[in-house]
Amino acid sequence: MTKKTNLFANLKADFPSGLVVFLVALPLCLGIALASGAPPLSGIIAGVVGGIVIGSLSNSHISVSGPAAGLIAIVLTAIATLGSFEAFLLAVFLSGVLQVILGFLKAGSISNYIPANVIEGMLAGIGVIIIIKQMEHAVGYDKTYDGSDSLFRLDGGNPFSDIPDILLRFEGGAVIITIISLLILVIWDKVPALKKLKILPGALVAVIAGIVINQIFISTGSHFALSSEHLVTLPIPQSFSDIAGFIVTPDFSAITNKNVWISAGTITVVASVETLLCIEASDRMDVQKRYTDTNRELKAQGIGNIISGFIGGLPITSVVVRSSANASSGAKTKMSAVIHGFLLLICVLAIPMVLNKIPLATLAAVLILIGYKLANPAKFKLFWAKGKYQFIPFLATLIAVVAIDLLKGVALGMAISIIFILKGNLQRAYHFRKEEYEEGDIIHIDLAQEVSFLNKAAIKSTLNDIPENSKVIINASDTVYIAHDVQDLIKEFTNIRAKEDNIRVKLVGFKEAYDLDNTEGHVFFEHGKKNKKEKAE
Repeated sequence: MTKKTNLFANLKADFPSGLVVFLVALPLCLGIALASGAPPLSGIIAGVVGGIVIGSLSNSHISVSGPAAGLIAIVLTAIATLGSFEAFLLAVFLSGVLQVILGFLKAGSISNYIPANVIEGMLAGIGVIIIIKQMEHAVGYDKTYDGSDSLFRLDGGNPFSDIPDILLRFEGGAVIITIISLLILVIWDKVPALKKLKILPGALVAVIAGIVINQIFISTGSHFALSSEHLVTLPIPQSFSDIAGFIVTPDFSAITNKNVWISAGTITVVASVETLLCIEASDRMDVQKRYTDTNRELKAQGIGNIISGFIGGLPITSVVVRSSANASSGAKTKMSAVIHGFLLLICVLAIPMVLNKIPLATLAAVLILIGYKLANPAKFKLFWAKGKYQFIPFLATLIAVVAIDLLKGVALGMAISIIFILKGNLQRAYHFRKEEYEEGDIIHIDLAQEVSFLNKAAIKSTLNDIPENSKVIINASDTVYIAHDVQDLIKEFTNIRAKEDNIRVKLVGFKEAYDLDNTEGHVFFEHGKKNKKEKAE
């Protein structure tokens, strides 16, 4: 009885979440396919496979997989280079095989080395992009998807360069629908009585309201009525043979073409990296703080790409926008991703006419709210309070993700974090307590918890600067690791330099952990914790 109750309780949360993700995924699947120069149905196929197949195989409870905007340029180039969509599908198929191999090689563990501030910067950057790009749809400027997931587009422009066109193509009906949809979404989260209606999510209410409002505009002949270019656009099959005719299979005769393998390798690397980044981000969005087996995820993604490529779909990755929509909608388990896949399949086959009545302005309102949650000002305050070593990588990642693209933004954030780590190691591996030495003073050098070879130069410089006839305490009481290079350096100092310059040295905390027993008689050992009142003998 308990298991049934829990399943029902999760389903009450997962079904509305799956519905919201479906509504968000539908236009994205179509737009990414069109921007990639691929048949529209290929995006839907990738979305269905990403939801049902990968959703079932993955153990991530929050992430959602489907066609990714980050692969658009690669897909465009690959189709042009290979000369046919069928040859490209073979590359997708092979990339899936390579991902499965990576999963067995345990390549998924690399995601564990990405700092939290970089992941949060990536999410905030994506939130900013969502808000900026969806503002165009919110006012009715519904041009063809340009294929870019960053602020600056492939055509050299940016959303601000579109302002003159936006003013000319401003749609009052879209603005009205956007405002009403946003009000519904905000109120639905604020009013306790409405929040209890989990089976009826605010996003669904906003979509229904958007359809109803536009139908009223149309029936009354209002100039606010939105035409088809401002609505979701799906292919409408007239018969089962039409559906079968949409399916395209790979051209396996092209397997000896080296360009197919190059494209497969490129898709494998980029799709795997994006997936691992999204999985790391999704785990951070999971309120229950469950962790995903990233090696299993790579295998699941690989199987998904094998199937997607085999039946005519685009390459698949775990995607942040849909995953964040899933988390924001209160998903409890991976069933929400599976539900979204089934809804894509059923609705595209059964009721495309109804879906084609959904205003893009309503979907823009849903995404704008998701973007705000990702780029919440509270995140900026949080990382600012943590200090510059946390805030700068966070902010740099955010800006680079917005201005360039996701992978380059994360790479920049990682590079800055590594520089800060190296700098921290150089500065904090030791501490010279007396900046200005006066005769008779005791010089304290307190080593940090870990002292690596990177600290050798700085420690060597400090030891060289110690004056003659001085007293030195080198304290390793709190140190758990010292590189052999640094141990040798301390030995040389105590056995040679200290003897020649009459420097009296006390080594604290060394004997138990480190091999410095063969030092000369002018060196004194003390074991155990540091005593701040100690004096050199």
